[in-house]
Amino acid sequence: MKNAIDADFLIFDLGNVIIDIDSKKVLQLIKQEIPTEFHGKVDSFYLTDFHKDYEVGKIDSSRFRQEIRDYFQQDWHDEKVDGFWNSLLLKIPAERLELISKLKEKFQMGILSNTNSIHIEAVNKILKSDHGLESFDPMFDWVFLSHEMGVAKPSPEIYEKMLVDLGTSGDRVIFFDDLHANIEGAKAVGIQGVHVTGPEVIFDYFKNV
Repeated sequence: MKNAIDADFLIFDLGNVIIDIDSKKVLQLIKQEIPTEFHGKVDSFYLTDFHKDYEVGKIDSSRFRQEIRDYFQQDWHDEKVDGFWNSLLLKIPAERLELISKLKEKFQMGILSNTNSIHIEAVNKILKSDHGLESFDPMFDWVFLSHEMGVAKPSPEIYEKMLVDLGTSGDRVIFFDDLHANIEGAKAVGIQGVHVTGPEVIFDYFKNV
């Protein structure tokens, strides 16, 4: 085992760590469907209060869909809204799941993700169609999702809640995330953080394990 890896728990973000995502794709698709004068609202979509509320479970999926319709002043049916929203979800490369399975032999494995019900349902469909899995549960010992926890990264509270559930201290955890702010949030409570800046990072990190 690589001596530098001194931890009991390995915790992974989902987007661009386990599953490839393209957040801009949602915005591009919506811009194709609405008048040009509304394009400025598209660019501010991820900053809206209702998006943040959905991510921490303050509103449910029905309310979120209606908020999107109201925000863009469109009468889209639920399936169309979900289609836009889930368009950012791309592939889950098999080699990443293979790495997770290998690491699970030596570490407790977990997910910590800012996400929501609509996305998780879509991710589970990708897992089923591409990998024959109903969910991430068989692969991970721990699954921490912002909309279930009521708090989102990079708030210190989400990392503190996770550590309580894990029953450990931050120095025994390594956290992998593609956003620098989320890594800094983890480090602020003593968790070891690895910034995933590209698809090769986690493979390079564990190449000697």
